[in-house]
Amino acid sequence: MATEHSRLAMSVYLVRSLVFYLGYGASVIAYGALMLLLAPLLDYPQRYRLLMVWNRFALRWLRLVCGIRHRISGLENLPATACVVVSNHQSSWETIFLATLFPQLCILLKRELLRIPFFGWALAMMRPIAIDRDNPRAALKQVVEDGAERLAQGCGVLIFPEGTRVEAGQKLRFTRSAAQLAIRAGVDIVCVAHDAGSCWPPRRITKTPGMINVVISKPWSHAGTDAAQLTRAMQTWIEERLEEFGQV
Repeated sequence: MATEHSRLAMSVYLVRSLVFYLGYGASVIAYGALMLLLAPLLDYPQRYRLLMVWNRFALRWLRLVCGIRHRISGLENLPATACVVVSNHQSSWETIFLATLFPQLCILLKRELLRIPFFGWALAMMRPIAIDRDNPRAALKQVVEDGAERLAQGCGVLIFPEGTRVEAGQKLRFTRSAAQLAIRAGVDIVCVAHDAGSCWPPRRITKTPGMINVVISKPWSHAGTDAAQLTRAMQTWIEERLEEFGQV
């Protein structure tokens, strides 16, 4: 009986997820077309505010259709100045959500994403740092140079140091790019831990209703430490938060 009920629940979740993707996909095309039309007429802060209308819509649509909500701890820790934002990466949810927390935030991403019709075209207008993951040395140089330029212009930089989406409970070694960028640019780091993969798992359609937990750290100074030490400290902090969420 329990197995039958579980199967029924998963079928319902799948249908709700498909409905979500219908609205999600239509909104991506609509907003992508709008961005292509308006972005050339707007400066970067105005483009960012326009895009955030879609981000907030996507989060509300997700909550309405799939029953996925979120709660945040540490909002008071968000700095007033541009910083490097470091987060674990479990789904597409955090790429949408984290951008809503900052007045300007560019994301480090793989170059292939910019080729996606509408979505990628609009994303390209948001000044991302698009890297070639097949050339790690050149990618690191680009992250540090382009990231320092964005930060100097008052735009934060979001980096997922695992480099790819990771299943809940799985661990990957963090890259040093975020720490090296913070040291080069002379800015603080803010760490964000979340368990979005419990509701929106990577590379799967079905989403599960529930509460996504988000914790924001106090700004971390790079003073008196090197990139390796700072990276280990960030990874330890995020993994400890995931253990508190029950993801081990």
